[in-house]
Amino acid sequence: MAGLAAAVEAQRRGARVVLHEAAPHAGGRCRAYFDARLGATLDNGNHLLLSGNQSATAYLRTIGAAGTLIGPTLPEYPFFDLATADTWTIRMSSGRLPRWIFDAAARVPGTQPADYLPFLPLFFAKPGRTVEESVQRKDRVWNVLVRPLLRAMLNADPAEASAALAAGLLRETVAQGGQACRPLVAKSGLSHAFVEPALRLLQYGGAEIRLGSRVAGIGVSGTDSNERVSSLAFEGAEPVALAPGDGVVLAVPPDAARGLVPDLSAPEEWRAIMTVHFAVDAPGALAPLTWLVNGMSDRIFAVDGRLSVTLANAGAWLATPHEELAALVWQEAAKAVRLPAMPMPPWQVVAEPRATFAAVPAQEGLRAATRTRWHNLTLAGDWTATGLPATIEGAIRSGHKAADVLLNPSMER
Repeated sequence: MAGLAAAVEAQRRGARVVLHEAAPHAGGRCRAYFDARLGATLDNGNHLLLSGNQSATAYLRTIGAAGTLIGPTLPEYPFFDLATADTWTIRMSSGRLPRWIFDAAARVPGTQPADYLPFLPLFFAKPGRTVEESVQRKDRVWNVLVRPLLRAMLNADPAEASAALAAGLLRETVAQGGQACRPLVAKSGLSHAFVEPALRLLQYGGAEIRLGSRVAGIGVSGTDSNERVSSLAFEGAEPVALAPGDGVVLAVPPDAARGLVPDLSAPEEWRAIMTVHFAVDAPGALAPLTWLVNGMSDRIFAVDGRLSVTLANAGAWLATPHEELAALVWQEAAKAVRLPAMPMPPWQVVAEPRATFAAVPAQEGLRAATRTRWHNLTLAGDWTATGLPATIEGAIRSGHKAADVLLNPSMER
């Protein structure tokens, strides 16, 4: 997504674009594919966006796909407690003032407005601290609202997760009011929303798109004070020479980036995400997204003919046989949506062992800047220093910035 966003932004601003993609498809981890087992097109993980994700929404407008995301018109979050079978819905206020915490019907049942005050320090957290270290009190609001939401959004347990990353996320969403917090999902799949329209736009604008073209090396030339990238090597192809005015956005995983850029700092630890898809119709009254607490599952997405359950920070489940995992997850999902536990519907497990970099303080400090030692090479990716965890919003923002730095070389470092 970072590379696509950079290409779209560069072309929008008049640059001639050649897009090299290592895989046979574009979009990276943000994509859909046909699953023969379920006979359906599945997303490679359930990605959630928020209405306050300005880079993502601007990107979708640019590629003509603004209508591909759906969600409630109001900032509402249904919850189901797997331990007690209690249900409730968080109904955030539209404006910036958090009036919802003073409404018993809009906040967590059994809580008072004062119970939310201990979480204010999270909005101003400094680097080096974890989320748990930055919270003054851990009671019901922590256990059934703050902790599960941040665990899913950071893909790390708050006991280890970076408070600075949580703060960046909260300032751009919760602090902006409920209208920045409406949950959005791709109604027809991630590829339909984020990838295919971008490729069409790039092709229409004259861009060259070369799939299956993996970069293998970077050639440089010039003096120490004016060294630049002068060629790119690709697996199984002749090197590509760069003209003096050409620039390169390198949007590859951090391991690949370290092999191409000397002395590059990049995250080295990863966290997994697992998704279990069930081919079953959701009950008619079920919301498109339901948050689960006090269980192994984190959230349920309801789409046409399918329920998809996400397990965040799922490293502990990677070794579990998929049939066993699906059975365990279905017990929770069936309980939450009030469907019979038996028989279990057809299922598919999608595991991403390296779904995100570990959003912990030590890894946050390893994220690379956009600029590199070469003035015509910039970096993009959700693992670069975006101030956000590994999200679609962070990936797109990094791509926009990488293109902007190349097209505005006088920008401050």
